[in-house]
Amino acid sequence: MKCVAVCQDDFVVKTLHQALAPALQVEFVVEDRTLARRLRDAGIPFIFSDPSRVDTYLQAEITPTTCVIIEDNGRRNIGRILQAVKEAGCVLVYALAVGDLSSKRDENWGLMFPEVTSLSIGDLLQGSLQTTLGRSLTRARVQQYQRYFTHADRVLILLHDDPDPDALASGLALRNLLHRTKTTAIIGAFQGMTRPENIRMANLLDIHVEPVTPKTLTEFDRIATVDVQPHYFGGLLDRVDLVIDHHPEREGYTTMFKDIRVDYGSTATILTEHLRSVDANISERIATAMLYAIKSDTLFLSRQTNQTDLEAFTFLYPLANAVLVRKMEGAEVTLERLQHVTRAVQSGLTKDQVFTAHIGRVPREDLISYAADFLLQLEDIKWSIVSGIVDDDLVVSVRNLGYSRNAGEFVKKCFNDIGSAGGHRAMAKAVVPIEALYEKFNKLDGDGIARLIRKLSIQFLHDYPGRENRRVPGRTVRQATNS
Repeated sequence: MKCVAVCQDDFVVKTLHQALAPALQVEFVVEDRTLARRLRDAGIPFIFSDPSRVDTYLQAEITPTTCVIIEDNGRRNIGRILQAVKEAGCVLVYALAVGDLSSKRDENWGLMFPEVTSLSIGDLLQGSLQTTLGRSLTRARVQQYQRYFTHADRVLILLHDDPDPDALASGLALRNLLHRTKTTAIIGAFQGMTRPENIRMANLLDIHVEPVTPKTLTEFDRIATVDVQPHYFGGLLDRVDLVIDHHPEREGYTTMFKDIRVDYGSTATILTEHLRSVDANISERIATAMLYAIKSDTLFLSRQTNQTDLEAFTFLYPLANAVLVRKMEGAEVTLERLQHVTRAVQSGLTKDQVFTAHIGRVPREDLISYAADFLLQLEDIKWSIVSGIVDDDLVVSVRNLGYSRNAGEFVKKCFNDIGSAGGHRAMAKAVVPIEALYEKFNKLDGDGIARLIRKLSIQFLHDYPGRENRRVPGRTVRQATNS
């Protein structure tokens, strides 16, 4: 995230840069030549310009999602600066009070710019500046999109195909944040649920996912996507109003508001922060959905989580219904899934700690990904790659222990030119039309597909000799959307 700080004090600049630079792209606006020289010598990014001019912020290429912090030291009226920032189109604006301003501050700007948030550098320095500012930014961002959605008659909260617990819970949470009902904010998807645990969750928590078609998209005044980004829908959505997701950011669309945090283990964690930032009422139903989503997307906090995921889980736990969570978890192991795991074991081969298997035609994609997840638990297996044919597509599901080469890079390198491929370091998926596969690699039977994927995986891993032989430091991985 980009941050522009208007500062004229050396101490304030250094304090903000040290606190914010690790997480934000910070650039300072200064009008003092001596201070500009010091920043240049220290390697701190800056713009030497008049902070009361609109073109200064246009030069900084600010957007509605840029955070602007303005030092308020009481020695000048910052009203003209605030006006310039507002005219440049920025809405995330903070006035940072420095020193004792009780007798010096001109309060007129506070009346003229009620949307500006006041921060005290004294309060910030007592704790974590990044944490304090982060919470403030989240609150401002939520309040902005709440206002933007207020006057819309019909809202669509769009989920990815075959929505999982993270998508379902996030959709429910966003509807609560927007102060909507199921009639004024539809939770929808182009393709409905097929996985047993997802259906069980939706039934137990009474979550209705309405079918959506390209034609019905025009019936909505506002569209938000959660746990997915618009590129996923193949050009059907080149513009939306809000995107909230934890998967790697992709281009190819425009949006008024977005909150994408790839270091989070689930989108539900992001929505938990949104709910808490505005003190929203969190019902037992929503808390249960969110808790189960975090648990599901992070394999009970065992794969690529951060402190925020742990905090969200701890916050939600006393609010949730533990009995319902246990009931939803009970749907994960089915006889059908175990039968497909058996097929993978019988047809698979292990080489260089990489297990590969092709299980032929299957009725649903989740059977392939479940087999890949299950088989990664085998002794001495560091990569699990399972493929199968669903309708007219080859689906390849990839899992690894999360510290070696990137699973997403593997599927992109091998299949992105003939199909859809992507994911994270530890989880990835490719969906390739079978005819496109034949055109690139010649016509193959089941054994031929198995040999092909085995060959591609070994070649990919051997690009970095010895990388796969390192000791396992821990299984911290993250689930990809519909991987």
